[in-house]
Amino acid sequence: MPSDPRANPSQPSGVPAAGTVVTGEFDATKARKQSTLVLRRFFRHRLAVASLAVFTLIVLFGLLGPLFWTIPVDDTTSRGYLPPSPAHPLGTNQTGKDMLAQLIVGTRLSVQIALVVALGSTIVGVALGALAGYLRGFVDSAISRFTDLMLIIPQIAVAAILVRAFDGSWYTVAFILAAFAWMQTARITRGETLSLAQREFIEAARAAGARTRWIIFRHLVPNMVGTITVNTTLAVATAVLSEAALSFIGLGVQPPDTSLGLIINENYSQITSRPWLFWGPFVVIVLLSLAVNFIGDGLRDAFDPRQTKVRA
Repeated sequence: MPSDPRANPSQPSGVPAAGTVVTGEFDATKARKQSTLVLRRFFRHRLAVASLAVFTLIVLFGLLGPLFWTIPVDDTTSRGYLPPSPAHPLGTNQTGKDMLAQLIVGTRLSVQIALVVALGSTIVGVALGALAGYLRGFVDSAISRFTDLMLIIPQIAVAAILVRAFDGSWYTVAFILAAFAWMQTARITRGETLSLAQREFIEAARAAGARTRWIIFRHLVPNMVGTITVNTTLAVATAVLSEAALSFIGLGVQPPDTSLGLIINENYSQITSRPWLFWGPFVVIVLLSLAVNFIGDGLRDAFDPRQTKVRA
């Protein structure tokens, strides 16, 4: 039989020749993406995964609840202060409104406020912090002093005054809270930027003539995604508590809108005689805050390449 002219007698047995496409078992050694490694580390953090499930259930409760519980939130045809029953699982309030319908709407609006605050404060904080850390000089001094000034302002008091001056709708409360929630993110981002700005890939981008905007948003910010994600997550928990505090003292969300804090404000006097009116929204606030904090804890461990501990 004639030999294969492409055969190389000097090629060792079992070793592929140069230019040969390796298939089969060698395909299993693909390089892992960073996102894949982060997800694997996160899903090994059992408490964070359980908290993510709780947070998802709360969000679905607020979003999909009206599809299953059809009593209107403003319906007052029932008698006031009815105890829990199959018709009203959480009873009714003083005006006869169904408390389960109130809780569904309040949960949805509280989550909406928290997400808007977290997103808005993150965008502002990252932009200002990155500019300050990269440009330095006068820009850094101006942004840093403005950040320090905002930090010493009594935020809840000023936010309460501003909400009172406007209409008290949920989106007004969200934007006002976001205006006082970006400073911590800006400081953390500035510190990260000061460190990254000295790295070789930034120097190479400068030497290549890249513009400041391109360097900040295409090189610096993507390399801070772990820190930014964790801070955004924690900002959600802070926003939930801030909105609840404002609404509890009657200076947050105003009727006809409602929120978890406003429901507690309207029913806290019934904590001993009709505790179900108080404990429903209170438990949702606690679960939201704890779940988001544990999710942030899991994300911090997942983004840390030195983290090898598996949480129980």
